[in-house]
Amino acid sequence: MFHKTIASGCIAALLLLVASPAAARLTQAEADRLGKDLTPVGADPSGNKEGTIPPWTGGLTKAPPGWVRANGYADPFADEKPLFTITAQNADQYKAALTVGELALLKKQSTYRIPVYPSHRTAAFPKSVTDAAKAQATQVELKGFGVQNLGDSNIPFPIPKDGLEAIWNHLMRYTGGGTEGDANSFPVRANGEYYTIGVHATRIYDRNFDQHTPNRLFVARIFFTAPAELKGEVFLVHEPIDQVAEVRAAWIYNSGARRLRRAPDLAYDNINDGSEGMYTSDQVDGYNGAPDRYDWKLVGKREIYVPYNSYKMGDKKLKYKDMLLKGTINPDYTRYELHRVWVVDGTLKAGFSHVYRRRTFYLDEDSWTILLEDTYGNRGDLWRVGIHGQAQYYDVPGSGYRYAIIHDLDSGTYYAGGLDNEMKSVGTFEIKGRVSDYVPDAIRRLGGTTN
Repeated sequence: MFHKTIASGCIAALLLLVASPAAARLTQAEADRLGKDLTPVGADPSGNKEGTIPPWTGGLTKAPPGWVRANGYADPFADEKPLFTITAQNADQYKAALTVGELALLKKQSTYRIPVYPSHRTAAFPKSVTDAAKAQATQVELKGFGVQNLGDSNIPFPIPKDGLEAIWNHLMRYTGGGTEGDANSFPVRANGEYYTIGVHATRIYDRNFDQHTPNRLFVARIFFTAPAELKGEVFLVHEPIDQVAEVRAAWIYNSGARRLRRAPDLAYDNINDGSEGMYTSDQVDGYNGAPDRYDWKLVGKREIYVPYNSYKMGDKKLKYKDMLLKGTINPDYTRYELHRVWVVDGTLKAGFSHVYRRRTFYLDEDSWTILLEDTYGNRGDLWRVGIHGQAQYYDVPGSGYRYAIIHDLDSGTYYAGGLDNEMKSVGTFEIKGRVSDYVPDAIRRLGGTTN
């Protein structure tokens, strides 16, 4: 049934391609706004009139004095205290700057609260990234739901004209060129019990490989290091740019059976191993994969309290037992700030299937990163709430995730991912790769060495 769904989705996408003309490219006059009255990635550089959102002045591109990378990313705002804390009791006072999901969590989980700190617009990227985005801005276009003429740009639509363009900005945003690291994730049950899922993950974009592969955006390789029943299992994903011309290719190596097989269902609403059904494949990294199953509406911008500059959550001195509370992550270690976000609403298209009928994403205007998500079930009810804590990796420089949490409002469970507090390693950026190491045969060999 699932394969039939994929096939029907591809047919529908091709029909959409034929029926829909290419979206208008940016004019040169529009592209010239980047780095002038807009930031290099298309954000409004000014602060808000209340002064609670500051101007963007270049972001954070230098490490704190005395920083030692091996100790993890030091918090440049460690001395700051919360301005105030939002709880279920005072939520109405702040609801204009809260999402539907945040309000629901405050009502549902007594342990959830929102400590609000001073806002810092730290997001910044290498000049080569922003220069490439500006140079290519008048050439990139959408045909149907597929991106064409991307070139070397990581920000295909810095001045988005619709929701689909904004979603593609998130999907293609700069995340460090090539990244590698270890992380732990935790399915936390309603009674507070949890266990550890360990992974070693690598994601390399095409430009960081020794050979260019046409229509290749990136390759991802993930192998499990814990628990014992998953150790040695390996995933390999080849992600295309134009997903009209080519669908995602994925493989999985099963260490127990010592067998490599294609994994065509490693997408959309497939349930990932180790997740206990708490999230779908396309919720990894905020949102990933082909956006063809939804109609995307660009609702506009809002000022929202979002998880930002989340350095405290990466403190190597923290212990998981102190971080993972019943109902949610310990809010003593979270940080929220007021930022402007793009609101993008996705509604499931007629004839397509997904466990989520509707999804609302809140994208950071300074980095195109999804920071919050509200997902609705097929009955139209709010089902899950995603929190994706941002941090600026100042040595890269680049904006990325420090942690992610998916809350299930129905069951009271949550899934916390991307934590490395009790791990000695620190993730690395701008790594290079050989194409020959990221093909199916290489994955089979790798799986055989991780048992």
